[in-house]
Parts: sequence; C-alpha cells; structure tokens
Amino acid sequence: MTCLGQFMVLLDNTIVGAALPDMQHRLNTQLTGLQWIVDAYVLVVAMLLLSGGIFADRFGRKRVYLTGVAVFTAASVLCSLAPSLGWLVAGRVLQGVGAAALSPASLALLAAAYPAPQERIKAIGLWAGLSGIGLAAGPVAGGVLTDAFGWPAIFLVNLPIGAILLLAGLRTLDETRNPNSPAIDLPGTALSVLGVGVLTYGLIEGGARGWTSPLILGSFAVAAILLAAFVAVEARRRAPMLPLRLFRQRLFTVSNTAMIVVGFALMGSSFFFSQFFVYVQGSSILRAGLQTLPLSLAMVIVSPYAGRLAARYGFRIVATTGLALAGLGLLTLGMVHADTGYANVWWRLGVIGIGFGLTMSPLTGAAIQAVSPQEGGLASGISSTTRQIGAVLGVAALGAVVRTQQSGGASFETGLDTAFLVAGAITVVTAVGTGLWLVRSEPAPRDSTATASNVAFATSSN
Repeated sequence: MTCLGQFMVLLDNTIVGAALPDMQHRLNTQLTGLQWIVDAYVLVVAMLLLSGGIFADRFGRKRVYLTGVAVFTAASVLCSLAPSLGWLVAGRVLQGVGAAALSPASLALLAAAYPAPQERIKAIGLWAGLSGIGLAAGPVAGGVLTDAFGWPAIFLVNLPIGAILLLAGLRTLDETRNPNSPAIDLPGTALSVLGVGVLTYGLIEGGARGWTSPLILGSFAVAAILLAAFVAVEARRRAPMLPLRLFRQRLFTVSNTAMIVVGFALMGSSFFFSQFFVYVQGSSILRAGLQTLPLSLAMVIVSPYAGRLAARYGFRIVATTGLALAGLGLLTLGMVHADTGYANVWWRLGVIGIGFGLTMSPLTGAAIQAVSPQEGGLASGISSTTRQIGAVLGVAALGAVVRTQQSGGASFETGLDTAFLVAGAITVVTAVGTGLWLVRSEPAPRDSTATASNVAFATSSN
C-alpha cells in the first residue's frame, strides 16, 4: 500500500512534463503559465514536506497517509476537469498538499511495519524501487495518454490508484504514531511558504513583466524580508522545523547546497525536454515522451548503486563525479539544434541521468553523516526539501532565462540552448565546490541502519 502511494506521487512528477505542450495549446497559455503548473505543485511539496512528517507522527501515520491519498486523488480529478489555467494551478496546489502528507507518512508506516533492521532495509529498498518505476513510467504514460485523450487523462490515471489505496488501506494498514514528536512549527512553515512563493513569483513573472517593473522589484524585496523573518524565527524557536545549528557543520551545509543545485538543474532542465522535442524538433507528444526516457531510465538504473559506491569510495568522490557528469551532459545538450538527429541526443540525456543518479544518494548520506543518529530522519527530510526548493527555483529561473532571450529577439531554440548551458555551468561549478569542500568539519557518530533508511527516503521522495 505504501509503495503504491509513493508510485502515484512520482508518476505524477514526470507524467506532467510530457503533457506540457498539449496544455499550452488547449489552455492557450504562455511559458509562464506552464511554469506555474509545475511550480505550484513543487513549491507546496517543498515547503510542507517536513511538516507532513511531523503531522504523521503526531496525529497517526495511517490517518495522515489516507488523508493525503484522498486529497491527492480529489485534486487530480479537479485538475482533469479544470476549464482554465487558474483552476489547474489551484488543483496542482491541492495535489502538493496531498503529496506532502502521504509521502513521508508512507515511509513511516513502512518503517513501523518492519521493526527488524534488516527487514526494514529490504522493505525500504522495495519501496524505493517501485517508486523509481513510477519515475521512469511517467514520460511514456504521459505521451500515450496525452496523444490519445488529451492532457486531462494524465490526472485521471490517479483516480483508480487512489481508490484502491483508500479501500485497501482502511482495511489493511495499522495505525501508529509517535506521542513524543515535536510540536508543529506553524510560524516557520507559513513564512517559508510565503517567502519562497513570493520569490518564485518574481522569477516567473519577471521575464514577462520586466525585471525592473515595480511589482517584480517589490516581490524580491518582500521575499527577502519574509525569508529573513523565517531565519529569525527559526533561530529563536525551541523546536524549529529547520534547526539552523545544523548548518554549522560544513558537511551538512555543502551537501544541502549541492542538493539545491541538483533540484535546480534537474527539474529546471526537465521542464523543457518535451517542449524541445515538440517545438524545436517537430516530434509528436507521444514520441517526445519516449525520447525523454533515457534520462529517467538512467537514474532508475544507477541510483540503487550510488549508495554502495559512496560506501566504498566516499561521498565526495561519487557526488563530485555525478555532478560533473550531469553538468557536462547539460552543456552538451545546450549544443543540440533542430536538425540534430536523435542518435546524437539520447546519449546526452543518458549522461545527465547517470550523473544525477550518482549524486542524490551520496549527498543525502553526507548530510546524515554530519548529524547525530537521532537527527538522521530530520537530516534526510531537510535534504529532500532543499532539492525541492532547488526544483522550484530551477523551473522559475531557467524559464526566466528563456523568456529574457525571447524578449531580446532570440528564438525559442536559442533560449532553450542558453537555459541548458546555464544549468550545466552551475552544475559543473558546484561539482568543483563539492570536490573541495564536501568533508566533515568535526567527527559525528554514525548509525548505518538509520542512514540506509533515510537515504532511501530522500532519494525517492518527490
């Protein structure tokens, strides 16, 4: 039951990308509209993921999991029926709320069901594996459904899955909770959602409204104030959602900074893949979905081995290698044009997928290694959250790059090439920084069981 729920969430992550060209045509929207369709969901998940885990511990993991499934399923129906962009974005926000509840609760239920360490690790491996199938199936399923029935069909596919989860989950899942879980940090959650949300608004709308317009400049100013207030509040709370003291550890800070870049480059570039194949190379939506498959397949195949390689060669070597490969792959993708044959494109996507597949698990493991065993779950949750924040900013910022290029008279193809080059350059620079600084500043105790569990969560969640 828990594996199927996470499968549904990750399927939704990649299935939407294949349908973006059809959404743009049928909803008569521009690039900014597509950015909001993606970022509205990712933003809510990023900001509520940590709170979702605390909700599950305090109020019951089964209850929160099934509530998340119900909200996600109902929101999917709303998305499929959306008559306009505004309604679709509202549905995506609700989907994000559901995903932020069910995803951490699913792993918590699984961990409670298998108290023996070895059995738990096997169960989490299965959970991560089935989740990866959802990630890989998304582009193909999205292309098939959109080509046959139009974009609303990609959301309706969640309806039978959600119904099965609710009916079976009510009967088979056992309720568990942690009465000693910390209180929910409502001020921190509210300030983080508003701060990152306003910053995202400025980045997305800046390309359309002009970077010097009073509204955009005001958005950046308000975002800075809100995020500063968030830091001030978190520094004073007894049980903050984001303990700032953890960032005194260089290993923790560097790994999470790199994870932001992973989300930025991976999600920001993936946002444009189907659009590149459809609008630049003239592919059908179905064919474009198939053409993007090398990246997700490479990630699914490589990710399970990344943790083993990190255990053998060290977090720094594997993470740095992965970032370098991903960055170089993005740089070569920025040199692809309308007349470039697919035989000279697929391997670039594969290199990007291998690179990011090698990167995420070691970065999460490094973050967990930097803290005490009792804080391993918190560290993995923060790692997953930073990746999601990077994804929000990646879609917004790289979209702004494309819009700015077009405003200057460049073609959409030129804008995409520039966006891929920017993502690649940032990733390569991060690889250099990771190679230099991804080391522990002072010793911290280790807990191999906790690390294995939490790495699986942060690598597979959303």
